[in-house]
Amino acid sequence: MIIWFCLGVALASLVTWWVWWRGRREIFRLDEEKQRLQDERTIVVEFMHQLAESIGEGVDRKELFKRVVHAGLISAGALSACIFERTDNRLRGVAVEGLFPPHRPLPAGTRFSGTSRTRLMEQILRSEVFEVGEGLVGMVAKTGEGILIADASEDPRVVKHDDPALEVRSVIVVPISFRQRNIAVLAIVNSADGLPFGETDFSLVESLGEQAGLAIQNLDLMAFQIERNRMENDLSLASNIQGMLLPKQFPENPKLDFASVYLPAQKVGGDFFDAFELGDGRIGVVVADVSGKGVPASLVMAICQSNLRHFARAHSSPAIALRKLNEVLDEETGPEMFVTVVYGVIDSDQGTLTIARAGHELPLLCRGPSDTGPSVAEFIQSSGMAVGIVPDEIFAPAIEEVTRSFRRGDVLVLYTDGVTEAANHSEDEFGNARLEEALLHLCSETSADINRTILDRVTAFAKADSPTDDFTLLTVKHL
Repeated sequence: MIIWFCLGVALASLVTWWVWWRGRREIFRLDEEKQRLQDERTIVVEFMHQLAESIGEGVDRKELFKRVVHAGLISAGALSACIFERTDNRLRGVAVEGLFPPHRPLPAGTRFSGTSRTRLMEQILRSEVFEVGEGLVGMVAKTGEGILIADASEDPRVVKHDDPALEVRSVIVVPISFRQRNIAVLAIVNSADGLPFGETDFSLVESLGEQAGLAIQNLDLMAFQIERNRMENDLSLASNIQGMLLPKQFPENPKLDFASVYLPAQKVGGDFFDAFELGDGRIGVVVADVSGKGVPASLVMAICQSNLRHFARAHSSPAIALRKLNEVLDEETGPEMFVTVVYGVIDSDQGTLTIARAGHELPLLCRGPSDTGPSVAEFIQSSGMAVGIVPDEIFAPAIEEVTRSFRRGDVLVLYTDGVTEAANHSEDEFGNARLEEALLHLCSETSADINRTILDRVTAFAKADSPTDDFTLLTVKHL
């Protein structure tokens, strides 16, 4: 009886010890898991901190990719890593560290040694372009799901190379994404200790990929904001330049009534107008349209205005003044920048208007009603090419100068294509005919009233609160 009792006590003690040992073992396992998760969290937090510092330092996308590769390689204890950036449906290696094996087999017989191998591998990775869905990297880009291959020796998806240094023993490939948008793919190959990558390594690299996607998105947003601010500054500068160029007041002449309307479609327009004294009762009037927008167009506008004023005072002929302007712009601007110009000289004493047109809209001249008949309007026809496109030997023969009488009651309207090309919802344009009809009914009005009514008619026709193209009118009436 005593023996059985002792055996029972021993068995109970053994069971108690076994339960205790199992409990302690589970506690140890949980502690290890907790420590692993804590270590992983620490690595990810440090990685996030490093990326945030990188963005704060103003690094570019290329440098940020390099830092992501380095962090991934150090965190997983790997020998090599590479990031493949996605552009549309193609992938290209943009950052690599270590001797990373190429995505495709190398040509037969390729041999390397020392640093030449590493350098050549990097060149190959940067030059390789492959489709989304091609190979392991392409598949991860396509599916958005990471891949862990602990033993790559027998996996058919892994490219095999003859060079032992390029052998892939274990690999992790994860997406770098932001909100379902794949930005790149991070691939990590071969652990430094020779052991296969495990689920812990895979989870860690996946977390790094997620944080990298967020960091790259933030960097792109910051770059976009910087570019946007730069553009805003450029537009403000261009707007200020343009504001200084447009005339604040018109020449004082008791025989002439001036009025203008200038409505840029954006913050900075490509149109400009001018009116200036030439002496002896003569006044120069200009409307022009500069190709392009922003600061470049404003600078061309400044060149155009200052030079035209100079040449206008040096040459009584509008055609010669435009020829000289063309010589300047042909030398100082690129082929993508040009200007259409209509330049006229009004001689209020002689009662004449002399016009030269360089590829611009046709000037509209209206003669008011008289005892002999109603108002009549004429689009003044003359040939000419835009300035700044061709040299003088081509420009000079093309430009034509015409003269018309300009006496009491006559009205001259200069404008840009934002007036005649304003379109309605049916894509019908306002056109020259509607402009002529409007002016025929307005000849007896002041220049300001003429402009106001034309603007109202164009706006009503297009059914738009603001113009879709720059809108410029310069109207001169002989009193």
